[in-house]
Amino acid sequence: MQAIRKLAHFLKPYWLWAILAPLAMLVEVVMDLTQPQMMQRIIDNGVAARDMNYVLMSAGLMIVFALIGAIGGIGCTIYTFKASQGFGADLRAGLFRKVQTLSFRNLDQFDTGQLVTRLTNDVTQMQEAVAALLRIMVRAPLLMIGSLIMAILTAPQLAFIPFALIPLVLAGVWWIISRAYPLYGEVQTRLDSLNTVMQENLAGVRVVKAFVRAGKEIERFGAANVNLTNQLIKVARVTAVTMPMMMILMNVGVAGVLWFGGNQALAGVMHIGQIVAFVNYLQQTLMSLLMVSMLVLQVSRAAASAQRIEKVMDSTPDVQNKPTALREFAPRGRVAFENVTFSYDGHAGDPVLKDITFVAEPGQTVALLGSTGAGKSSLVHLIPRFYDVTGGRVTIDGVDVRDIDQTVLHRNIGIALQETVLFSGAIRDNIRYGHPGASDEEVIAAAKAAQAHDFITGMPDGYDTQLGQRGVNLSGGQKQRIAIARALLIKPTVLILDDSTSAVDVETEVEIQAALVEAQSERDQTIFVIAQRISTVLNADKILVIEDGQIAAQGRHAELLVSSPIYRDIYDSQLGSGNHGGNGENGHE
Repeated sequence: MQAIRKLAHFLKPYWLWAILAPLAMLVEVVMDLTQPQMMQRIIDNGVAARDMNYVLMSAGLMIVFALIGAIGGIGCTIYTFKASQGFGADLRAGLFRKVQTLSFRNLDQFDTGQLVTRLTNDVTQMQEAVAALLRIMVRAPLLMIGSLIMAILTAPQLAFIPFALIPLVLAGVWWIISRAYPLYGEVQTRLDSLNTVMQENLAGVRVVKAFVRAGKEIERFGAANVNLTNQLIKVARVTAVTMPMMMILMNVGVAGVLWFGGNQALAGVMHIGQIVAFVNYLQQTLMSLLMVSMLVLQVSRAAASAQRIEKVMDSTPDVQNKPTALREFAPRGRVAFENVTFSYDGHAGDPVLKDITFVAEPGQTVALLGSTGAGKSSLVHLIPRFYDVTGGRVTIDGVDVRDIDQTVLHRNIGIALQETVLFSGAIRDNIRYGHPGASDEEVIAAAKAAQAHDFITGMPDGYDTQLGQRGVNLSGGQKQRIAIARALLIKPTVLILDDSTSAVDVETEVEIQAALVEAQSERDQTIFVIAQRISTVLNADKILVIEDGQIAAQGRHAELLVSSPIYRDIYDSQLGSGNHGGNGENGHE
């Protein structure tokens, strides 16, 4: 419940609707409480006296009260909808904004399925709980208390009956809630698992079909689906006794009223109208208790969702700006790693990078080679501060990246990640994703440098061609070239290409490299290149050979052929032995 209270501030902008809804409901409750009294008068003063005028007048008055109550109920529903929907929209937006502020390390703790569930189903549970509270938190307690008071005033002789039944109802409700609450938390966890399987399958549907694994994926989804279904059935078994229990107790109460009241009526102590009114008030009292129990169940499920939402909202980004962070920074592009150690688990985990030290001067191209898992991507991710170093420091122009405002830092660093991510929308908008105000001429220039202009203009709609989800209607090489154009468009001081030409043919890659060299000469741009093909790095000013998280060797191509067995093995495995000679500037032909 504490989590619900912490999220209640999202309701503040809608305080007027949140106040008007209970007030409108109060009108309906008051009108409902008058109905049994009117029935009593009709029976005792109209029917018993055979006064049809009194019956008709009282019936008309009942209709008027019912209409007033209906107006109050409709008003409550409208105000409740405005407040709860606004609350849900703001909570969803706030949660999404929070996700955007989280660092890579924070996001590593939540898989996509979990975040989707929190942004959708969990928020919906909270939204429905707010709606239930605004409607029932006034109606149920007031109707219960008012009906109980009116029942006692109507027939004091029968007051012992509701007082005997209410403790039994409360005990049953408490038993149900105490068992249902933990089950609702497990429901949301299993919904996480279902969404994760579904998200993975939809994202990798081509792989599934290519390897004929549809049957296996159906089994995975089926298992997650069955687990969720079984948990929902467990909850249903617990909550299913609520209505039958209430009906049994209500019928017992009605039978008791008819038994004891009937004897009183036969003795001339009570009137028939009193008994009818008392039965109605008793039913309203017990039904109000049922509404309270259902409300508590709704809030219990919302509390489980609120805890899950709060877990995200309370997450503190590992990477944060210092109060003194530089908000104006125009670097030349000198990047230095000084005894850098890094672990994804902080100081508690085994380091992925160990004692990394090197310098990249402005205008230089630094290439990283090494086997899969050696730590190449981890190394370049420290430059834009996607993660913070565990030890040592990374500097740009002598300034620790931790001392630079993240927005300012990222504006000076362009990156084409190892996994190409494009968004649904026009190709033009994807290229200028990092620079929305870029002109068409700038977009085209970036696309030409990335060797993407020709295939884009060859499409029917050119730069206005709409991409499907994740750029599904493009080839791997085309997607990579658009990602490179996106990185080039912001004209960064430091450019990072994380294996971003792996799906591009060699001829196109050579053209991209030539365009990068031309742009580099204009701006003294520092470029970091991770590549699997050694032909990509032959012209680099500095090549770092990464092995087991350490720099096993560094230098230029000709130097490493002589000094580094690892580099020589990589070269021979790709280009063949016996080709070590060369007369070029960098020691190659």
